[in-house]
Amino acid sequence: MAKLHFYYSAMNAGKSTALLQANHNYQERGMDTLLFVPRIDNRFGVGKITSRIGLQAEALSIDEAFNLYSHIEQALSGNSNIHCILIDEAHFLSRDQVMQLSNVTDILNIPVLAYGLRSDFRGEPFEGSLYLLALADILTEIKTVCHCGKKATMNLRIDDEGRPVRQGPKVEIGGNERYVATCRKHHKLGEVVSNPAKRQLKITFE
Repeated sequence: MAKLHFYYSAMNAGKSTALLQANHNYQERGMDTLLFVPRIDNRFGVGKITSRIGLQAEALSIDEAFNLYSHIEQALSGNSNIHCILIDEAHFLSRDQVMQLSNVTDILNIPVLAYGLRSDFRGEPFEGSLYLLALADILTEIKTVCHCGKKATMNLRIDDEGRPVRQGPKVEIGGNERYVATCRKHHKLGEVVSNPAKRQLKITFE
């Protein structure tokens, strides 16, 4: 039975790399896939999924009005070899689109792999993430580390001087120059780099 998967993490944990690797695995076995990415994230060009290590794939760029279920149903009618749906930056999806993805698995029996952030720079959940956490069959955390060595679970927004930003729009597209993955403690403190003399050398994921 097909399942809806949500792979979530803080910024720069390798979500897009994991998605592209999963896509490669399907294609290597002769199975077709459908890739989607929200249009709002156009850092590397519209309709492209790009990882920090240079991997890239073409994807269908979608907005909040796009009906994922209808598009996928139509695509399946013309190609019975589609075996998986992959969504990058899934936190930008709407509630309705997450419901549509659940119907893809429940009615069309096609697995869906969605990758995204759990929360924004203030620690508030994105709409897409909120409903993926509620509706996904399988939740998988992709782990990365804070500068202190603990697991990073938060996204700290910084300005051009590297200072923490606490106010502003919920969505501000950016990469390493705008966001730093931190643990909850250092997100509260607004610390981007810890004291080297006190830095923990042991990386833990408790």
